[in-house]
Amino acid sequence: MPVAITPSVLNADLADLAGEVARIPSADAVHVDVMDSHFVPNLTLGLPVITSLRRHTSLPLDIHLMIEDADRWAPAYAEAGCESVTFHVEATRAPIRLARELHALGARASMALRPATPIEPYAELLGELDQVLLMTVEPGFGGQSFLDLVLPKIARTREIVRRSGQQIAIQVDGGVSLETIERCASAGADVFVAGTAVFGASDPDAMVSALRERAAGSAALRAEG
Repeated sequence: MPVAITPSVLNADLADLAGEVARIPSADAVHVDVMDSHFVPNLTLGLPVITSLRRHTSLPLDIHLMIEDADRWAPAYAEAGCESVTFHVEATRAPIRLARELHALGARASMALRPATPIEPYAELLGELDQVLLMTVEPGFGGQSFLDLVLPKIARTREIVRRSGQQIAIQVDGGVSLETIERCASAGADVFVAGTAVFGASDPDAMVSALRERAAGSAALRAEG
């Protein structure tokens, strides 16, 4: 899988969301965190804002639902034109049915796991997915420190994907920066969510390029090994 950088707008200026997204034209997608103050303590953007953003950018929208009752709400984001919709397995009653519904609506289906949620019980579900998101912080707030303890889970997930023979992306989200992205890529990740690192930089798009370069180098070394 090619390396992809999907900046999170959680740490952008939300009063000028379209303008902030315009500052990252080389991003592979825009990562939007939807939080409901129930599944996680924070409350952020919802469907009306994302529907509006869809009209102001041609970049793919990568929606990360940190909400309860994802089975009910996730399809609406696919219907709104979001290219990828991620639901938390901890908040989903019927993940296979939901993944198939998202595919039927034309979106990529992605399943997220909290840091303490193991990948192994869900290995048989991977064939229904386009992506697995492994949280490298506890979901709910931006700007947290990267949890190195997730690195072995990234490696185990990469091995499960390799054995499956499927083309499934492994995305990491939380504390991704120039200091941590190489470790994630070496462990097996290929899609990287970065919020503070990108929108906290003086030139967000240059940071996207720098992150991609570092990740690609580590991914190449992993492939050679």
